[in-house]
Amino acid sequence: MNPSSPWWSPARHADRRPVLLTRNRIQAAIRGWLAGEDFTEVDPAALAISPGNEAHLHGFRTEAIGNDGVGRAIYLHTSPEFAMKKLLAAGETRIHAFSHVWRNRERGALHSPEFTMLEWYRVGEGYEVLMADTMAFLRAAAREAGAEGLRFRDRLCDPFLEPERVSVAEAFQAHAGVDLMASIRADGSTDAEALGAELDRIGVRRAWDDTWSDMLSRVLSSRVEPMLGNGRVTILDRYPAAEAALARRVPGDARVAERFEVYACGVELANGFGELTDAGEQRRRFEAEMAEKARVYGESYPLDEDFLAALEIMPPAAGIAMGFDRVVMLATGAPRIDDVMWTPVP
Repeated sequence: MNPSSPWWSPARHADRRPVLLTRNRIQAAIRGWLAGEDFTEVDPAALAISPGNEAHLHGFRTEAIGNDGVGRAIYLHTSPEFAMKKLLAAGETRIHAFSHVWRNRERGALHSPEFTMLEWYRVGEGYEVLMADTMAFLRAAAREAGAEGLRFRDRLCDPFLEPERVSVAEAFQAHAGVDLMASIRADGSTDAEALGAELDRIGVRRAWDDTWSDMLSRVLSSRVEPMLGNGRVTILDRYPAAEAALARRVPGDARVAERFEVYACGVELANGFGELTDAGEQRRRFEAEMAEKARVYGESYPLDEDFLAALEIMPPAAGIAMGFDRVVMLATGAPRIDDVMWTPVP
């Protein structure tokens, strides 16, 4: 098989097919597990008023032309989150979706402009239960692939071991020697000068116009993430509130929020929240995110007013999104996300 031949050539497809069939088995196993937990599978529309309102997420824009011939901007969603939370407001209590989602400016071994996201929500339950759900899915993926563990390049992770659970602050201290909380004020606002001094001290490059968020991302990607999920899964918990636009704050500590990410082999696999249901606070956070997007990228996205209205009646819930293709990658040992997609994006 010539790796430079197109994915649809018979010889290359024959080589790829075993991994793709494993993908199907993993998806079926997860679907079966969710059905056993009384989840309802839903199918959110991909076209949306807003693709999402996080500063560094980039949507695909198109035009919807009405019967009157007048066009208006509409977007492919970057996540089914807004639509699924509307379903929670409507009365659903346990829902999941395998959704195709689209994110611009993302392409590489771990990124595709179009990919499959598994997203699920539990009404009236704490976000910790989502951590257990995710571990069940990673174990199911390994079993269906006939693998003892997860693998990405030369890194190994055993999902059958109990996961490591650490806060973002603990991980920054352990892996970068940075006292992150010293740069976060009691109300959750951040001090860029204080964090900048920490980067200078540990020798991490920064630009003159870096924000606190920019610097956090730089340390996270260069010093912290490579150390996560090696040997066993890492649950990176309690993100700074400034980095959790859709999560509620931890009771008693406004500096941090009920947000966690799951890592294996240094690869982020899932992002979960205790969901924010205060519509006024959500609007303020979205407006701040879009102001930052306009400052950095010269564009912003509209707010989904229906979503904000639905938050007014949405019950307390926990929700999470998992990169399904990445899970298949690690279960099969595939080196690139395109290798586990039935039809890779051109």
